[in-house]
Amino acid sequence: MPVKLLDTYDLSKYVIILTGATDGIGKEMARILAGFNPKRLIIPARNKEKGNNLLEHIKSSNGHTNNVEIWEMDLADLQSVKNFANKFINEVGELHMLIHNAGISIHNKVIKTKDNLELQFQVNYLAPFLLNQLLLDTMKKSVSAELPGKIAFTNSEANQFGELDFDNLNLEKGAYWNPLKGYGNTKLMGVIISKELGRIVQSEHISTFSIHPGIILTNIDHMNGWFTSSILKFLISMSGISPEQGAINVLYPVLSPENKDTGKYYYEGIEYEPNKLANDQELAKKLWNVTEQILKDHGMI
Repeated sequence: MPVKLLDTYDLSKYVIILTGATDGIGKEMARILAGFNPKRLIIPARNKEKGNNLLEHIKSSNGHTNNVEIWEMDLADLQSVKNFANKFINEVGELHMLIHNAGISIHNKVIKTKDNLELQFQVNYLAPFLLNQLLLDTMKKSVSAELPGKIAFTNSEANQFGELDFDNLNLEKGAYWNPLKGYGNTKLMGVIISKELGRIVQSEHISTFSIHPGIILTNIDHMNGWFTSSILKFLISMSGISPEQGAINVLYPVLSPENKDTGKYYYEGIEYEPNKLANDQELAKKLWNVTEQILKDHGMI
């Protein structure tokens, strides 16, 4: 049975950041969250037109756009992430829920960002980690036992075949590019860091989640590589779920007041076991430290 959301969630005291909200399940998450009357729902977007289209989508669906704001941010540009965080701290100054939904799917060649990092590695993992680091103190000051904080990462079952190679975290070395492995590696890193972050903030009234929403019937036409995209499109067409149900699957463990767990992994809203490497605490600490060093080397923290 698919999980369902209640109609009674009250987010009127919550300031929320939701990334990746201009397409797919993110668009539905934004619509659903807006309907629960958040204090402020801030949507980072690199494409202003898509941001405006999102506002129209929400307005036509439930009319709740008064507290929804579109801000500029590009995860493929670390300075853009830092600029967003600085603006948020200065102009908003409180944060209760941070949902990292943005990400890119499989592509068939190494693509570099302006930071000279592999695109999947930066967008799916490094930039969300940076945003967390920059805003974590703000969240700590904002939350309480009565108003707990939530940090969620939209993930993928691709984490199950991910591996960690600390000599090749940036995914660019090797004789050939394996798009499925590269994607899986970034998702494994996300699960590991969500779990480690949950351990770090467990006494701060903040819970963390990494969630596989399911196989979604959306956003597959842009997949690069004929062979890869053809296989995935076939699988998605056979077993995919709607963007709305995918959004519900992500939000269900995050919004459920009875869910007191932290650092857990969820499959379509239900607690599930991730890649066994996610349970290696020493590995998690090493990944955390190495990631921080990469960001220091880029002058971001």
